[in-house]
Amino acid sequence: MFARSKICLPYLRKSKIGHILNISPPINLNPVWFRNHCAYTISKYGMSMCVLGMAEEFRGEVAVNALWPQTAIYTSAMDMLGGAGVEKQCRKTDILADAAYCILTKPKNFTGNFVIDENLLREEGVKNFDVYAVAPGHPLLPDFFLDVDPDTLAMKMEAHGASPVFREGKKQDLSKHEGPDKTKAEGPERGKHHVHFAAEKSGGPVVETFKIIKGAINEEVVKSVQGVYQFELSGEEGGMWYIDLKSKGGSAGSGEPPGKVDVIMSMSSSDFVKMFSGKLKPTMAFMSGKLTIKGDMALAIKLEKLMGQFNAKL
Repeated sequence: MFARSKICLPYLRKSKIGHILNISPPINLNPVWFRNHCAYTISKYGMSMCVLGMAEEFRGEVAVNALWPQTAIYTSAMDMLGGAGVEKQCRKTDILADAAYCILTKPKNFTGNFVIDENLLREEGVKNFDVYAVAPGHPLLPDFFLDVDPDTLAMKMEAHGASPVFREGKKQDLSKHEGPDKTKAEGPERGKHHVHFAAEKSGGPVVETFKIIKGAINEEVVKSVQGVYQFELSGEEGGMWYIDLKSKGGSAGSGEPPGKVDVIMSMSSSDFVKMFSGKLKPTMAFMSGKLTIKGDMALAIKLEKLMGQFNAKL
């Protein structure tokens, strides 16, 4: 945003209504918005800080404002984060378009503002907001950074039919992992496969999930992924599990993987089952602290794409 504005600035200064409009939130320093997705929050607040600084620097020449939605807006990103049913709790992009039009047609002295779409449109005389809803009359989900914390958002999502939730899970301690390579010797027991026979015999949800995953693995999947995933699960059926999508034929089960690990994922057993059955989106699990990832993020994303094939059979 900063670089783009710098390049466009000479042309904006020549315009009678030169205007820069960021889609970024009011700066809310409540630590809850940094807790599980610090990098994302920094990226959004960086845009908001540009609004503050540039509005003052170019006052009288170019207007600089920020726009943020009062409620969740239904986009592909929201579909990915919120899961099935979330669209009913969202508004369409039309409300942002109308609010942006109102801002961009104002004079240059309207600058340095952090505008909430609904508030502005109400000031402009709009009374019927059902026209912006994906499902008119359905309860709406507040957007991030407006002091409705993630745990409350999670409950609202779940209460009105969305799956998964956006709630902070138990923090997983990854300090014991020095890196993604878990095959280097660390002691006399390092090379052995510690298989959890009791868990496998129990026939619990984790075991059943791995049986289905194993049945879904084929040469085509292995060829397209080329990665080994280790799962550190807590709770019932907890322990070490793996999915090998690199070795010939692939494999999945309990214990240490047969080769070098590319990605380590730590989460609770129940969330693992939800994730692979499609009830919990991996991105949502990661952002809410339910899932921690160490290693190759590109391969982690590849696994997310494959989950659609797995959860269709779960």
